[in-house]
Amino acid sequence: MQVTINDPGNAELAVTVGSTHREMPHVYGVSYFSSKGPTGDGRMKPDVVAPGEKILSAATGKLLMDRAEGKQCEYVEDSGTSMAAPHVSGVIAAFLSVRREFIGEPERVKQIFLGAATDLKRERSFQGAGLIDLMRAIQSV
Repeated sequence: MQVTINDPGNAELAVTVGSTHREMPHVYGVSYFSSKGPTGDGRMKPDVVAPGEKILSAATGKLLMDRAEGKQCEYVEDSGTSMAAPHVSGVIAAFLSVRREFIGEPERVKQIFLGAATDLKRERSFQGAGLIDLMRAIQSV
């Protein structure tokens, strides 16, 4: 199997995020462009997956010029793990706003989310623990 998880996603403490279909992750699973594990030294990655296909997001610079097609706008549609990662950051921020006792406990927070993820029934090296699930994480502690 070819290893595609590279820096910084291969860092042990990093939450490595794969991409899924925006609306139907259970049907379509992990995006074809999403990096697959394991890491070069054999550790299982990615950790979780989140929506990363056709995400409407703020854009500036070259991305805005390339995707806006000459229109005046501040948002464009894009796909990639770079679109999935903000979903995970937002979910973790929301979790910490409710469960403040976990602030300063990043390894514990990561374990909570890995344990609460929804299995998409794909290869572990493709989906990690599964689709990130905020409500299950909150209810698990």
